[in-house]
Amino acid sequence: MRPPTIRLVVVDDHPLFARGIELLLPPSTDGRAEVVGSTGDAAAAAALVSRCMPDLALVDLHMPPPGGIRAVAAIRRTTPRVRVVAMSGGDDPAPALEALRAGAEGFLPKSSEPEELLPPLLAILAGWAVLPAQLLRGLLGPARGARVDLDGEERHLLRLIAAGRNTFEIAEQLHVSERTVKRMTAALLRKLRVSSRAEAAALAGHAGLLGE
Repeated sequence: MRPPTIRLVVVDDHPLFARGIELLLPPSTDGRAEVVGSTGDAAAAAALVSRCMPDLALVDLHMPPPGGIRAVAAIRRTTPRVRVVAMSGGDDPAPALEALRAGAEGFLPKSSEPEELLPPLLAILAGWAVLPAQLLRGLLGPARGARVDLDGEERHLLRLIAAGRNTFEIAEQLHVSERTVKRMTAALLRKLRVSSRAEAAALAGHAGLLGE
């Protein structure tokens, strides 16, 4: 049986890039991904995603006001089931970190080859956070030598978060209420000094907190 097609919306104010993705993505992914909508207007991104209801939205961070970061936040607020992948042509980690805090599940450089896009997209759909290794080192380099002591319960929770489990699934795994999971997660994020689950998962992998 053929795997289902991944439906994408592209939010980018460079028509050539958006059109290139639209034309090159299907053949480079053997027809497993297609663009179902695109816009160069960050303010219109959330409405377009709501109409098309894709699996993923690719959002360029460097767009005219209101900008890509606000587009990411608006999409996550209006259509939380749609996963958002931030993209940029630069190598500054600051916008990528802002995008993660706004709700993006991953970041990909615009210099990526079309045939390199499918694995990250599949990983994000499976619940993983995706960041290029170089950018991850830039984001988390200062924390590399930091010591974070987690007890067994905290490590278990972190593994579940890193595996992309939602609050309900974690509650079932830990045999606690969803309210308790939210409280535990908030406490863990404070301890790790991060502001989102995606950052926690990235930090955990980088610092070797997940073991094997």
